[in-house]
Amino acid sequence: MKTPGEIAHHPFAVMFSTTLVLAYASLIALYPAAIAPELAQSLGVSSSAVGLQLSLIFGGAILSSLIGGPLTRRLGPCRTSQLSLGLLGSGALFLSVPTLPSFAIASLVAGLGYGLTNPAASLLLVRFTPSQHRGLIFSIKQTGVPLGGVLAGATAPLIAVTLGWQTGLWLYGALAVVGILLLQPNTSYWDDQRTPGTPWLSRPFTGVALVWQQPSLRYVALLSLCFATIQLSISAFTVALLVEDIAFSLVDAGLVMSALQVSGVLGRITWGWLGDQLGSRFLTLLIIAATTALGCMLIASMSASWPNILVVTILCLTGFASLGWNGVFMAEVAQLSPTNRVADAAGGCLVFTYSGVLFGLPLFASLHAWLGNYPSVFGLLSGLALASIGFLWLAHSNRHTSTS
Repeated sequence: MKTPGEIAHHPFAVMFSTTLVLAYASLIALYPAAIAPELAQSLGVSSSAVGLQLSLIFGGAILSSLIGGPLTRRLGPCRTSQLSLGLLGSGALFLSVPTLPSFAIASLVAGLGYGLTNPAASLLLVRFTPSQHRGLIFSIKQTGVPLGGVLAGATAPLIAVTLGWQTGLWLYGALAVVGILLLQPNTSYWDDQRTPGTPWLSRPFTGVALVWQQPSLRYVALLSLCFATIQLSISAFTVALLVEDIAFSLVDAGLVMSALQVSGVLGRITWGWLGDQLGSRFLTLLIIAATTALGCMLIASMSASWPNILVVTILCLTGFASLGWNGVFMAEVAQLSPTNRVADAAGGCLVFTYSGVLFGLPLFASLHAWLGNYPSVFGLLSGLALASIGFLWLAHSNRHTSTS
């Protein structure tokens, strides 16, 4: 029989736990987007304005990513994960208050929790999992994001039309307490290498400086800015696209959102496996970028006259690529990072990643207000996918100039 320490150190236990924490973060972040038309009526705003809530969440994530590396070394990755869950659960409860000021503050609080998930997870995965399977392992962990989207899309609309949208947030807030308690036994095993005296507020840009000084990390980070803008735009505005421009019902659109996120789960596992098999995450990311560009172009031509099955198929294929890049990206960041600064590099790169959401979603909403429909704006996202190919090539060209 295995001891508690052996179980806690097992790669599967680490991967499973980090995946669930990330799935919870995604569930809280995407819950409002899954019921955007319903929530818009309660708050007295447009559906595209509800999508901007994700920008506030990732604004908070940027702030916590700046100190995510040193804070993880100070507290340990398990305690940092518990802190993340506490912030996310608190944000969920405050989101239930139906006023715009409280909604904005709650989104920032939840975002602080979201930004702490990946530095802690990266440190745990690099420490406890085999390097030859790192692309697949990081990709499986990153399936937590679309898994959270699946839960949001499948449950949020049903809860909203039966019990009320606030009830869902209360239920999801309680889940944070459960997660904190389940992680508690692992603190003595996962946090045994923490350095309690690490300063975490005095040098918040340490991770960003590390990323910017290494050319390959710099361009991979800029690549993630483009990819994140596309990914979260698709996640945030798919329901509104289907309801307002393609004549789907709210519940049916929520199910399509779930199917899109399932495609993202499959994509993350597939791309991670492919990257390991090819031995080239550069080529894998190149295929993802090209597929995403094509998918966005097809979404731009959609209309209510299209057969529903064709609409769903194109959205799911686009989601397979545009929601599937993250694990390959995080594994590449871990590979390019100095061995003792993985959490710093992860936090620094994620500042750029989350900036894509912070600034990209307001731009998307502004373009929607200008163009008057969602398909046209999705068409413009294909340009970002093409730009990401340029950053990818620069990252690959500068790979051998990075420090080790």
